[in-house]
Amino acid sequence: MFISRFNKSVLAIAVSSMFSSTVFADELKDDDIERISVWSTQVKTSSLYLKGEEIADKQADHISDLLRSIPGVDVGGAHSLNQRITIRSMDDKDLNITIDGAAQNSYMYHHMGNLQIHADILKSVDIEIGSNSIVNGGLGGAVRFETKQARDLLAQDQRFGGRVQVSAGDNSGSNYSLTGYGLIGDSFDFLGYYNAVERDNYEVGGGKIKDHLGEVVENTDGKVRGLSGDLDDALIKFGWNISNDQRVSLGYETYKDQGDYTYRPDMGLATDIAATQALKLPLLWPTEFTRDTLTFNYDVTWGESTLKATAYTNTSELWRDQTGWAQNERFANRAAIVTGEAKNSGLNVLAETAIESDNISHELTYGFNYLVHETHYESKTTSAVDTSEEESSTVSFFIQNRVTFENGITLIPGVRYDNYDIDSSVVDDSYDQVSFSLAAELSISDNTLLKVSSTEIFKGPEISEVFVGAGQGETENPHIKAETGLNTEIAIAYQDAVLGADAFSMGATLFRTVIDDYIYDYASIPNDPNPRASWKDNIGDMEIDGYEAYVGYQLGNFNGQITFSSAESDLDAFSQYKLAHDGARLDRQQGDTISVNFSYAIDALNLDVNWETMQVSDVTKGIDLGGATENNAKQGFVVHNISAHWEPDSLKGVTVIVGVDNVFDEYYASQSSHTGLSKHFLFGDLYLFDYEPGRNIKATVSYQF
Repeated sequence: MFISRFNKSVLAIAVSSMFSSTVFADELKDDDIERISVWSTQVKTSSLYLKGEEIADKQADHISDLLRSIPGVDVGGAHSLNQRITIRSMDDKDLNITIDGAAQNSYMYHHMGNLQIHADILKSVDIEIGSNSIVNGGLGGAVRFETKQARDLLAQDQRFGGRVQVSAGDNSGSNYSLTGYGLIGDSFDFLGYYNAVERDNYEVGGGKIKDHLGEVVENTDGKVRGLSGDLDDALIKFGWNISNDQRVSLGYETYKDQGDYTYRPDMGLATDIAATQALKLPLLWPTEFTRDTLTFNYDVTWGESTLKATAYTNTSELWRDQTGWAQNERFANRAAIVTGEAKNSGLNVLAETAIESDNISHELTYGFNYLVHETHYESKTTSAVDTSEEESSTVSFFIQNRVTFENGITLIPGVRYDNYDIDSSVVDDSYDQVSFSLAAELSISDNTLLKVSSTEIFKGPEISEVFVGAGQGETENPHIKAETGLNTEIAIAYQDAVLGADAFSMGATLFRTVIDDYIYDYASIPNDPNPRASWKDNIGDMEIDGYEAYVGYQLGNFNGQITFSSAESDLDAFSQYKLAHDGARLDRQQGDTISVNFSYAIDALNLDVNWETMQVSDVTKGIDLGGATENNAKQGFVVHNISAHWEPDSLKGVTVIVGVDNVFDEYYASQSSHTGLSKHFLFGDLYLFDYEPGRNIKATVSYQF
């Protein structure tokens, strides 16, 4: 919701994501909008705008470092395998997440997230908070990651360039990256990138790993075991400017994360210790996750129209050596080498056309998406090989028109058609829906803008998670319905040079998302004599209400912003699920959140300093879906981060960044991660606490030439 400066052209971009926030200002040239002149990541979101350098100063080695300060967004999961983006309490399975246009949703394993990428490789992140556009679809919003490319990094008249970077943290690990990029002739460009991360077992805030009673967990020393591992990320890109109006590009990225990790990376060390001691099994298991993405892009401009087409294939694989089960004779039959593979292949086409007529302008956005999702599971024991497969496909068409009248009123109608086919152990069926959206925008004055929107949503039932069998053991439910519903928002924003500021801005968005026939993966099967039997079913209608708000102040070299966000969910359960789930909230629901960021530029020294604080309130005990069973109350926390960015005049191309994350060594876990106390029939009390790192002093030195 906050932007330090914006104009009507920027507003048009924001409107296209209809409408988590509202931004506008006096006319500025496009060049006034900051571009990436150094190695950094630009984050554009419908609820917040951050300058590229501010993102680079975070020295992000986890997606949470990059995105947690954005109102309405959180990233749960402290482990490298467990990056879970949530928007308004909805987790990554309800979001459309892409990297360079390639769909990432794979639901590999319920103990890990759907997204695996290192922040350093990213050129930009574009986030739609809430489902505000029929262009994107989905229930909760969209996150579009774009990796770097050569022409963005080359200075004017530069033919070739490169970069070397080294980073280290006293409580996180170290990494280095090497990059080369350039032009071949005037039409061809290339980029080669390699990043290696050596991740350490970090120490929690306060240096003590505690259980639910506040006692130190036996056989711990303050460090979270099962995090140490190696991450390698490589990217190759080739581009060809066929003409001034046409470009094709080919990209290949390979990502590998390997180490001796805990069996359940998302549940915290206290739980892993309790489970392994009860079962007399190893704490750590050799694990490897790989992702290979191949993309082909075509961009063309003709007249007042543009078109971007992306064809891609994205394959993720999780491998684990589970022969450690043989250490306990009771479970020796589980000893195996287990592999799960998820493959997304598809084609996206997005076009825009501007049409001017008497007193009315039209901006058409239209296109289609095609996605095939295939999963394969394999378990190899000494005596047999067990396999399973599932598949789904989606075809979508959409068109949206931004109609601006001479009197300043803008209407934005849209329509989308989705057809979804699924062949899984739960259901073999086809679902389709025509969805509509309508938005209105009114300039109340030169400095105040009001927007209202309403968007229908649709999502078919997912195929099963891959790593535990790709549908094996699932209960058939041929009557399961697709999720549908409505997202409605109203937003107001104000910006002017008042209160002594060069720019002062403030605004707020109120939203309500209703998801009819909400699907829960672990619903108790009605009338089943086994109390632990569960299946995937529609359990009721979910309502999520909340707001995002901001205040921004810019004066000279000082820039400050305060953001607020809140989202509360409530399930109106169907009759057969009333007793167990009525009034339940989403497990990833986070307490009211305040984020504060102050930055100051000292021009004489080429030095920028930054201070960031995030305060999250408690969440009281209540009914939720998939959370802790005994006590699911969530502890609030306050985290402070500081950083400084220096580019010395005497060393052109050199950048030095130093910072301290979690300055006051707070002991906490993200509320979008697992927290709370559960009771297990084998393990006893399980304290689910996905410990975040304690204080981490880190530094980065890079040389770009």
